Amino acid sequence: MLSLEQLQAGLQTGAYLPALEKIYGDDASKQARRLAGIAAQFAVHFSPDAKDVAVFSAPGRSEIGGNHTDHNHGKVLAAGVNLDILGVAAKTGQARVRVNSAGYRPNDVDLTTLTPVEAETGHSNAMIRGICAGFAQRGFSIGGFDAATASDVLGGSGLSSSAAFGVLIGTILNHFYNDAKILPLELAQIAQYAENVFVGKPCGLMDQTASAVGGFVAIDFADTAHPVLTKLDFDFAKSDHTLCIVDTGGSHADLTGDYAAVRGEMESVAEALGKQVLRETSRQALLENLPIVRAQCGDRAVLRALHFFAENERVDAQAAALARGDFDAFLQLIKESGRSSFMYNQNIFTGGMTREQPVSLALALSENVLGQRGAWRVHGGGFAGTMQAFVPLDMLEEYRAAMEAVFGTGSCHVLQVRAHGGVRVI
Repeated sequence: MLSLEQLQAGLQTGAYLPALEKIYGDDASKQARRLAGIAAQFAVHFSPDAKDVAVFSAPGRSEIGGNHTDHNHGKVLAAGVNLDILGVAAKTGQARVRVNSAGYRPNDVDLTTLTPVEAETGHSNAMIRGICAGFAQRGFSIGGFDAATASDVLGGSGLSSSAAFGVLIGTILNHFYNDAKILPLELAQIAQYAENVFVGKPCGLMDQTASAVGGFVAIDFADTAHPVLTKLDFDFAKSDHTLCIVDTGGSHADLTGDYAAVRGEMESVAEALGKQVLRETSRQALLENLPIVRAQCGDRAVLRALHFFAENERVDAQAAALARGDFDAFLQLIKESGRSSFMYNQNIFTGGMTREQPVSLALALSENVLGQRGAWRVHGGGFAGTMQAFVPLDMLEEYRAAMEAVFGTGSCHVLQVRAHGGVRVI
């Protein structure tokens, strides 16, 4: 490790551009300027004389396939994206973690208390404390550090800024106090534990895993304690497409019941078939018992269960298409996933909303602009917020102009898939 002064001097001379290029590619010079600003932030809030300094990054993520499957122990395909939380951290060896994140209130966590603090529920102090507790429970070492961070992971976009923050904290602890021996999946599990138990957010494991691992990653949650990861060796930069996330402006407020109903209805079908979750049964079992299940659970629950079974199969097909380099087949499967979410899972708009269906409109506009090219689908939980499109590079400006004419300037975010997960950069 180096001193803050050495880091700042090296950023001025360009000495760290090769290290930044490994993570950010052609964007390295821009990220060097961003990092210089974070280092200056560290000097102001902590100490310009800090020693044992290192630079860390954790990316946001995008769900690619497996819409509403993980909560019923299904399969998902996700990817790390080229928006991240970037941090300058200094090891202190004290029982205290201090984090100053640009645009947010400072964090200050005393590590002598590693149990949930009620007043911290829902806040980032709880995330830090929970991750340290998770490390300690698993027999890993913890200790203090100071960190200044800045995030360009879009809040409220479905790119999971909270998971990126948790993975960043875990990555710092892993390198400072554990010789970087903790594997990405275990870091992700610790971050999920922190969100569930300390922050009070009942999230699954997909977000943290995608951020920790990076690139395209297929995840099988049949055994949620030991999910199976398959990192796919596919260079998205060579696909002649870009990944667009369109923020339609719809609010997620008061949608908790809609999200819970998807999971609840899927599980009601599983229960009607004598199981706890849909992964434990099959489409064939559902069809053989359809009159009974329909009467007990209702038609929408049956349709959502049919979506689950088909979406699970699609994840395998998507992963296989990427593995053999068949991007056209992959795009077709993305569109099939989107149609299934719209028709069967029914998480594109909430019931009773007739005047405001922004995600539906964004999907229709995408089809109108892209026609037989590219692909489009809902992004994440649905009902409001964002959609996802794979857009050919030669159509990007046309697509972005069409979406921003309706949803506002800056609503179409142009991304790439990032190969690296949570990582020490310098």
